Amino acid sequence: MLFLYILLGIVVLVLILAAVAPKTYDVSRSVIIAKPKAEVFTYLKSLKNQDVWSPWAKKDPNMVQTFTGTDGEVGATNHWKGNKQVGEGEQEITKIVEGERVESELRFLKPWESTSDCYLVTEEVDKDSTKVVWGFSGKNKFPMSIMMLFMNMDKAVGKDFEEGLANLKEALEK
Repeated sequence: MLFLYILLGIVVLVLILAAVAPKTYDVSRSVIIAKPKAEVFTYLKSLKNQDVWSPWAKKDPNMVQTFTGTDGEVGATNHWKGNKQVGEGEQEITKIVEGERVESELRFLKPWESTSDCYLVTEEVDKDSTKVVWGFSGKNKFPMSIMMLFMNMDKAVGKDFEEGLANLKEALEK
């Protein structure tokens, strides 16, 4: 009988945690780049350009990448396979609002499977300056949603976004 009460208690605890766990996440960072918006946007559309500024490219310089489709257009895909820090996955451009926004789907395959939506947004500050917002969002599915009670997604990837945007700024302002 005691075993049934313990089992029931565990089930109730899991249900409560699942009910209060965050169901979604949205992490973003921004930077001002001293370049015109059109120039910045054209650069950001290219998946291949991400090798220059992405913090993950630096974490595994031997990462194997395969590009398919026309870079900078909807449907272009980058499949990567790297070390434990970058894992394996692919990024596909799913939508482009010319001059404004590039949306991608990130499909992580290893070390665990998950899907997130990634976005890059450009906003004109003035004719020679552009604000870039880089972010990603997604849904926390059970049981990962419970793990998000103990893990802060913003802290987990926020610093990588800040590093990547600093690299982007440096690359474009040369």
